[in-house]
Amino acid sequence: MKNSLRLLHKLSGVGCAVALITVASGLRAQPAVPATTPVIRVNAAAAKAASPLLYGLMTEEINYSYEGGLYAELIINRSFQHSAQNPDYWTLVKEPDATGTITLDRTEHLNAELPVSLRIDNTTGNNRRSVASPPQQIRVGVANAGYWGIPVKPSTTYRASFYAKTATNYPGAISLRIEGNEGGVFASTLVFNVSGDWKKYEAVLTTDANITPTSAARFVLLTDLPGPLWLSQVSLFPPTWNNRPNGLRPDLMRLLADLQPKFLRFPGGNYLEGNTLDTRFDFKKTIGPINERPGHRNSAWNYFSEDGLGLLEFLTWCEDLKMEPVLAVFAGLTLGGTTVAAGPPLEPYVQDALDEIEYVTGDSSTKWGAQRAKDGHPAPFKLTYVEIGNEDNARSNYDARFAQFYDVIKAKYPQLQLIATLAVSSRKPDLVDDHQYYNSGQITARQAATRYDTADRQGPKILFGEYATRGATPPTPDLGNALGDAAFLTGLERNADHVIMSSYAPLFLNLNPGGSNWPTNLIGYNALGSYGSVSYYVQKMFSTHYGDTILVTTIENTPTENLTADRGGSAQPADVPSLFASATRDTAKGVIYLKVVNGSGRSQPVNLEIIGATVAPNGEATVLTSANLTDTNSLAEPMKVAPTTEPATGLGGKFTRTFPAYSTTVLTLQAK
Repeated sequence: MKNSLRLLHKLSGVGCAVALITVASGLRAQPAVPATTPVIRVNAAAAKAASPLLYGLMTEEINYSYEGGLYAELIINRSFQHSAQNPDYWTLVKEPDATGTITLDRTEHLNAELPVSLRIDNTTGNNRRSVASPPQQIRVGVANAGYWGIPVKPSTTYRASFYAKTATNYPGAISLRIEGNEGGVFASTLVFNVSGDWKKYEAVLTTDANITPTSAARFVLLTDLPGPLWLSQVSLFPPTWNNRPNGLRPDLMRLLADLQPKFLRFPGGNYLEGNTLDTRFDFKKTIGPINERPGHRNSAWNYFSEDGLGLLEFLTWCEDLKMEPVLAVFAGLTLGGTTVAAGPPLEPYVQDALDEIEYVTGDSSTKWGAQRAKDGHPAPFKLTYVEIGNEDNARSNYDARFAQFYDVIKAKYPQLQLIATLAVSSRKPDLVDDHQYYNSGQITARQAATRYDTADRQGPKILFGEYATRGATPPTPDLGNALGDAAFLTGLERNADHVIMSSYAPLFLNLNPGGSNWPTNLIGYNALGSYGSVSYYVQKMFSTHYGDTILVTTIENTPTENLTADRGGSAQPADVPSLFASATRDTAKGVIYLKVVNGSGRSQPVNLEIIGATVAPNGEATVLTSANLTDTNSLAEPMKVAPTTEPATGLGGKFTRTFPAYSTTVLTLQAK
């Protein structure tokens, strides 16, 4: 996704003029009473195969999605590279009567990839103590408050590690603590015998069972060594998903797992491109041992990425959630305007793409497959989809660049499906990636619900890689936004033979001040907690109630309403539909999933007809609704707007059901 300078590109397409002026607005609905009752007709005999990959995830490093988010590392600036001048986020701490300083040091460093260390000088005096002697108040060290606080929870084990050296071998102890900002120690341990050479040290800190969860805490490292102590890559990990070392945050992974996503599009997004060639996602710098990953400036969203979540971690993320990887490779365009010309200048980047594919799929007899095995994953990963670039434009000679990538990759990997980021004429891509962000008044989202109903099935398939109905506040979607998303998704589902993949964006948002680069996001969190937005629950309703066959679904006597902006926008009113529907069939389970979205502020009676199947009288209804369009979820009320499931009776080939105002409903029908 692009920054504000490229918002015009994102909003191009259906309803662009409306979207541009209402992106931060709300809506006021003026429902019109239809002359006759609407009819939703589902033809179970008119069916086509539904893409099994329709619902997935798009991810990139935005809103501190990885750093301070999904990537479970708790220390910010662990390698001291966020600033060239100062040890940002690290503060000097001293016990009473102690004196000392901390500075960045580029003369003593761990390796070429981590070219700076943090030097601690305890200048209290020559008061070295033995391990057996009582502690003396001469310790000096550093503290790090993490990403808006170190989360402290009861009975929790934290794994600390750091690289260190001293001027001479040191028989004393390094004290590691997790302590409260206002005092008190939640967990502590000692590390002994620091060497005069660089060495890695590891320790475990465990909290007591009776503590109260808090993020008002920091990680502290103290030494009583007189003279210098150098540190590199100081790390603190809580428990991770599947207990993977260098792993991912369990609560966020649980939210993702519950969506049952079928693919992951990575690594972005703007994060793939960077503002410059030096700040693009260079996969070769994100693999191998953690202490050999230099990290890079995430220039797209203006903060540093340690690259602990690198290519292998993306792939094991897919493995853990049983998702298909959709690998985006850098294609020569940066956000800052650099475009690598097709031909010889582009060849190194095409070769990088080949090397990256080999890392993912090659066996240990290949150079990069052997590197992956060395990194800890001997088995190749399955790979079917490769996207060439991200949000390129016709002015960036993309047609020629795509052709060069296409020819070389297809020659070596003919089985791969290649995705273009816009329509091209030089080659026929297997898929085209479509992106669209809709206004919070739902006008363009509702209009876009039919955008693929008459699409040319002879052209490339569609990956709808980024979409969302947006609003300025709250930071995660409210009910109004979610209804726009639901309306749009009925259109994707009706056309799931042509639109074979789709993903909401952005995926994550750190809710702390300074954690947001983008205002409307699927999942919110801070150091201690997380929640799914209202749109998250719409996604979950759709993705977990989805069959293998699309059933032709039509609406007669469609009601409409006039939508106008009422939160600071000046949108022109528009009459748009207020009722949307789609249906799929799970042939193995013998059920039909009928989705109905009522965007109106009044309850809506609907006559439903199921043709070509025998429907049992009893089924199930899953309903998401709330009284106000501005109702939303939050850390304080994570389930304020969430679906409920109840028995549904009186079903059959023909039946009438009243759908609540402002609602999304999934009817699970037993059908033969």
